[in-house]
Amino acid sequence: MKRRTLMHLAAAAVAIAAAAAPALAQDALRIGAVGPKTGPLAGGGAVTFWPNVQLWAADVNARGGINVGGTMRPVEIVEYDDQTNPGETIKAVQRLATEDQVDFILAPYSTGLNLAAAPIFDRFGYPMVTHTATTDKVAELSAQFPNMFFSLGGAQGIATGVVEVLTGLRDRGDIGNRVAMVNVADAFGIELAGAARPQLEAAGFEIVYETSYPLGTQDLSPIMKGAVAATPDAFVAWSYPPDTFALTEQAVIENLAVGAFFTAVGTSFPGYAGRFAAQAEGVLGVGGVHADGAAFQEYAARHEAVTGAKPDFWASAMTYSTFQVLEQAIEGAGTTDRAAVAQYIKDNAFETVIGTLDYDENNNNPAFWTVGQWQGGVFKGVASTGREGAVDVVVKPAWQ
Repeated sequence: MKRRTLMHLAAAAVAIAAAAAPALAQDALRIGAVGPKTGPLAGGGAVTFWPNVQLWAADVNARGGINVGGTMRPVEIVEYDDQTNPGETIKAVQRLATEDQVDFILAPYSTGLNLAAAPIFDRFGYPMVTHTATTDKVAELSAQFPNMFFSLGGAQGIATGVVEVLTGLRDRGDIGNRVAMVNVADAFGIELAGAARPQLEAAGFEIVYETSYPLGTQDLSPIMKGAVAATPDAFVAWSYPPDTFALTEQAVIENLAVGAFFTAVGTSFPGYAGRFAAQAEGVLGVGGVHADGAAFQEYAARHEAVTGAKPDFWASAMTYSTFQVLEQAIEGAGTTDRAAVAQYIKDNAFETVIGTLDYDENNNNPAFWTVGQWQGGVFKGVASTGREGAVDVVVKPAWQ
C-alpha cells in the first residue's frame, strides 16, 4: 500500500487565526483516508473521492484548522491506496487505527469497500460517515455498527426514480415497455438490480434481456450484442465507471436504438461528456445535482481552483458534505473523543454544500437525487426524493 501525508496550510490564514481566539495549535488532527488509486475503481476515486479530500483539507487549514474545545488544530491527511480490494481496505483502516493512531478516518469509496471496512471502524470506535455507499440495509447495518451513517440514498429510492422516469417517457409515447437491464456483480449492482426488477414489472415493463458481469470485466461487447438482439425500448445498467464508459462505447458501436439509455456510476463525471461529446446528450445516469443552484456552482468553482479538476454532478458534493459533517461534529462536541463525536452526529443536523444533512436513525433519507441526464453539456437532476431544481427529462436522440 502506498502512503503519503498531505499538509495543506495556508500561511496567511494561519497567521490571521494565530492572532485571534481561539489560539492556533501546532499539533495537527491526523485524519485517515482510504480509497482506490489503482484497480477497477481508481477512476471513480480520482474523480469523486481524492479531490474532495484535498479540497476539504485545504479549506479547513485555510480557516486555521478545526476548533477543538477552543483550540484551532490544522488537519493532516494520512492516506492509503486500497487497490479496489476489500482486503486492502480492511488492512489500511486497521493500520491507520493501530500504527498511525489517527484521530478520525474518512469513510472509504464505494458500497462494497464501505461494507468491508465497517467492522474495523466499529472495532476502534471511529464514526463512519459514508458518502458513496448505496444500500437498503441501513437499519440492519446501523444496528450492527451504531456509528455508521448513510448519506447517498438507498437502492429502492434510486430504482424508484429510474422507473418513474421510464414510466413518464412511456406515458408520453417516447418509448415502449421493453427494457434491457444489466448489472456489475458486486454489492452495488446486485442490490440495485434486485430493487429495480420488481418495480419495473409492477409498472408494466417487460424485461426482455437481463445479465450480470464481474467487476473489472474488460470486454462488454457480448453484453451489448445481447441487448441489441433483444430489441429493447430502454436500456438500464447498474454499472461502475469503467463499465459505464465501456457500455456506452459499445452502444454506439452496435447502434443500440433506444429512447432511454441509463448507466449508473460515472455517467455524471465531466469526463463522460468529454469522452462522448454530442453522444452524451440525453443519456440518463444515477444521481444528479441542482446544477444551476448557487451553492453547487460556488463549490464547483472552488473545487476546480484548488484541485485543478471539475467535480462530478452527483457524489462529489456529497463526499465533501460528509467531511463537513465530521468537521462540524468535532467542533460541536468540542473534543476528539470518538464516541462523543458520533453521538453529536446522531443528535444534530448539519449545513453543507448540498443543504441540510440530518441522520435520522443513522440515515439521511428524506431527500436525495436519484436520476440525472446530460442536457446541453450539463448533467442535470431530473428525479429525486425531494430535492429542488429538477428539470424535465427528454428522450434520448439517436447515436450520432
